[in-house]
Amino acid sequence: MTQSNWKIQPHIILNTCPVMPVMVIQHLDDAVPLAQALVAGGIKVLEITLRTPIALDAIRLISQQVEGAIVGAGTITTPEQLQAAEDAGAVFAISPGLTPKLLAAAQAGNIALIPGIATLSELMLGMEYGLDHFKFFPAEAAGGIPMLKSIAGPIPQVTFCPTGGISPENYNNYLALSNVACVGGSWLAPVDVVQAKNWAKVTELAKQAIDKAVSI
Repeated sequence: MTQSNWKIQPHIILNTCPVMPVMVIQHLDDAVPLAQALVAGGIKVLEITLRTPIALDAIRLISQQVEGAIVGAGTITTPEQLQAAEDAGAVFAISPGLTPKLLAAAQAGNIALIPGIATLSELMLGMEYGLDHFKFFPAEAAGGIPMLKSIAGPIPQVTFCPTGGISPENYNNYLALSNVACVGGSWLAPVDVVQAKNWAKVTELAKQAIDKAVSI
């Protein structure tokens, strides 16, 4: 994969939908109906975090069975996890941070990596590998909106997906920023709603998130 192709994929991923759900799937039988409920609500880009033992299986099932879903893996920290996510069918990966080894593995592989950054030094390292789309994490703890505004001054060409502390109350404040394409949040798939298998509620939350998102 060339660096030019590597750049295009994150652009498409982050600009498809204003909100990306951060999904922690505890039970495999919830994977497909949860993803279907989100897609039905208009949210097609799904991040399934590798925080549970069945996460890769969930990625595989959703990739195979949920039409219209753009499936990615979250909480990627090693080249081995990146390869496992690709093998499971993920078309993109999101990491909480970045390392030279992880960046090199993504550059050599066939999966789009959107690495997390919290400092300008990390951002500059990612840019050295040809990237211009990043996760800003943990968004609220790392300076939030003032930090993103400060980054936009010297480095306006970079686009972010802030994640961490994003909620229905503040996500539009982030989306209004010139260097933010979308936000990541867990409120679209609340634990109690998923446990109750209330898929209609998930679809409703997805629709509300899109309908109330600011135009950018």
